[in-house]
Amino acid sequence: MITMYTTSWCPDCHAAKQALTSLGLPFQEVNIEHDPTAAELVMKVNNGKRSVPTLVYKEHATSLSRFSISKLKAWMEQVGLQAGQP
Repeated sequence: MITMYTTSWCPDCHAAKQALTSLGLPFQEVNIEHDPTAAELVMKVNNGKRSVPTLVYKEHATSLSRFSISKLKAWMEQVGLQAGQP
């Protein structure tokens, strides 16, 4: 399952959630404003930047800041995910 690290105020996070849902990809959302450990993880995988949304699938992590569906689909291809795959 994908873990998506978000904040409540992030428009890119809202767009990413909508896109994942429409593609039938289940995800777990973690708000980094409420979880300091999650915020640290986001900064670690993004070279010190608190960049959201950050998606993690198995050992793969990426920031989808400045979200676009093409960025999401490129990441899905890179990590071997297909629409509708759990």
